[in-house]
Amino acid sequence: MSESSSGIRPLSLVQARALHLAAQGLLQPSKRRARRDDLLATIQRMRLLQIDSIHVVARSPYLVLHARLGDYPATWLEEALEKGRIAECWAHEACFITASDVGFHRAWRSQAESSHWADRHAARTRDSHAKEMKNLLARIRESGPVRASDFERADRGVSGWWEWKPEKKWLEAWFASGELMVTRRERFQRVYDLAERVLAKLDPPYDEVAYALSPSDLRKRFVLESVRALGITQARWIADYFRLKPSVDDRELAALVASGELLSVQVSGWDSLAYVHADHAELLDKARLGRLRATHTTLLSPFDPIVWDRARLRGMFGFDYTIECYLPEAKRQYGYYVLPLLHRGRLVGRVDAKAHRGDGVFEIKALFLEQDIDPSERMLEEIAQAIAATAAWHGTPKVRLGRCRPAHVASALRARWRA
Repeated sequence: MSESSSGIRPLSLVQARALHLAAQGLLQPSKRRARRDDLLATIQRMRLLQIDSIHVVARSPYLVLHARLGDYPATWLEEALEKGRIAECWAHEACFITASDVGFHRAWRSQAESSHWADRHAARTRDSHAKEMKNLLARIRESGPVRASDFERADRGVSGWWEWKPEKKWLEAWFASGELMVTRRERFQRVYDLAERVLAKLDPPYDEVAYALSPSDLRKRFVLESVRALGITQARWIADYFRLKPSVDDRELAALVASGELLSVQVSGWDSLAYVHADHAELLDKARLGRLRATHTTLLSPFDPIVWDRARLRGMFGFDYTIECYLPEAKRQYGYYVLPLLHRGRLVGRVDAKAHRGDGVFEIKALFLEQDIDPSERMLEEIAQAIAATAAWHGTPKVRLGRCRPAHVASALRARWRA
């Protein structure tokens, strides 16, 4: 039964945000020091952890984890990959997932016709370089794991994503199609090995039970897992989480509401129904009663699940965001690599940051608070603490601040970092 027919008062947008942040592990800061298993639990909670190689500040997966775990050793991520506790696959984009989910992703990609650019690229590469790719696979089978850097490039000086050396393209094509997996990373470089060898070391052990599921059952699972990870969502935001095709609509979700696997709710100001996973029924009740209190302040990666769907970000937080590193400098409004600033359940600003690791300096080129934000002393204190904590975790404890909007915020923040 939906709220519209039961007479239950709709959730406020503030309550919906709190439920969303609670499901994502961003409602409140951790009350204790992180442990290794917390890293795995955090990835499982989100269902995936997007990978991106830009490292103006910490690379995105490390930053996403820091926002939720606080001060933790970044090496835990590589250790979990090498030990088989997590794996890499194409999901939303290239992502880390927990070992327990590997079978479902491999089954889905083997059954569903993909329109993802990585699969299209892999198919074209296999068609045009079948012999070379088979030879590369035979080399790995005989000699063991390889990195792209193990192969010299003939056209030295050429660089860029779309100017990969041939072997890198072939490795990525085999990775996209599932014949190769990433067994570990070395200085964030992928080390590729045969999928069968990587699957053999997964913990928990790899299970092919997912292959017995039909495409419709697998799709249903990914729909449900998306709703669980998001906490609360409109139908139109669901497909993006795992890049499902076709898109998800209310008609498809009606059967899941009827079966009790999803709950339909209304949110004030939204023109569409919202959905909550049945496992979050208790969180929903707490949200409705105002018992989910957002107290966390942190910097978010541009590739954080909270951020990556721009339409959802506007609908949930009223926050317009574009990652501008792909734009020419003259067209950037805020900066190259801008981090949204989460404060007590709201996105209150954005920070254009750069970590100068050799000098131990965390540079904030610019900090912009949203136009409707009138910062209190508590807000400024908690923003200063959050930035200082992120800087210290980077190994760049000296914070250097450039311009701010509003301008008076700069002196208030600098005074706190000097104290």
